[in-house]
Amino acid sequence: MKLSANPYKGQGKICAGFPYPSDDAERVAALLGLCPVASETPLIDASAAAPVGAFWVKDERTRMGLGSFKALGAAYVIARQAWDASDGNPGAQSLVGRTYVTASAGNHGMSVAAGARVFGAQSVVFIAETVPESFAVRLADRGAQVVREGADYAASMVAAQKAGQDNGWILLSDSSWDGYAELPHILMEGYLQMAAEAVRQCPEVPTHVMLQAGVGGLAGAVAAYVRKVWGEGPKIVVVEPSAAPALQASIEAGAPVIADGPDSIMGRLDCKEPSLIALNGLARDADGFLTLEDDLVAGYLPDMAAAGLETTASGGAGLAAVLDAEARALIGLDDTSRVLCFLSEVPD
Repeated sequence: MKLSANPYKGQGKICAGFPYPSDDAERVAALLGLCPVASETPLIDASAAAPVGAFWVKDERTRMGLGSFKALGAAYVIARQAWDASDGNPGAQSLVGRTYVTASAGNHGMSVAAGARVFGAQSVVFIAETVPESFAVRLADRGAQVVREGADYAASMVAAQKAGQDNGWILLSDSSWDGYAELPHILMEGYLQMAAEAVRQCPEVPTHVMLQAGVGGLAGAVAAYVRKVWGEGPKIVVVEPSAAPALQASIEAGAPVIADGPDSIMGRLDCKEPSLIALNGLARDADGFLTLEDDLVAGYLPDMAAAGLETTASGGAGLAAVLDAEARALIGLDDTSRVLCFLSEVPD
């Protein structure tokens, strides 16, 4: 376990040439209002589960029937493109003839598949050899063509990029890198719906906001909106696996870092390279970066389930930091703290 303070908070970008995350939640709400399954997800009062003053958990397990906050990402990008292609009247055939390609180790691929199907497009999702077959079946059920290639996520993303170039498909990733920023910037904007709902639902302004991160899309988007609405009041802490501290290492280095390490059971947070858009935003907005070991997070999953908060190690990493006494002490949580967390996905 390690907590690193952010020396760049409130300063300029550390990734030149890349934007900050969007904080325009109104644009997201207007477009999602056209979607019949885009209903609000609940905020759960879980104060009885942790020794803090208040413990609020934004529950994304029912988001748009896809089981994860990521339903708001790729599907939102595709809906924006359908809106543009149809002069503001998107329908089931708005994007016929288009194919979206991506790599996924989890819920991002589901969002690509679902969004493409709604608007008549095709989707191709590359998955690594380590991804469970049950996930491949779920993707296929949503209409995606599933391709297994590569020993890990990074290799499957390389294969997806090549397939996109070779076939004229649209690459839709939830990360950003040199030469690729426009679509992930829009994708992160979709996550603002979740942040805006949480802000409306919280009975008081939190003192702390815990944001688990892989490449940083959720964390970067929510942090940007928290600062826009609540200012400098809440302390924002980003939580990563100790095996994949890409954001923490990048903040410590003052530049993007590839943080190589062993595989983590927090598989959807097991990202070794940060999104540069997210890194810019978190360098500006976050107060600290906390890494947690796999065993620690896994040990709290039964407690989460007993409290009605059943999820994966990835979905509950932020909650684990609140449940653990050592992590609470590092962060500075006590019986007066009001903590907002995000339960980001259903259990596998």
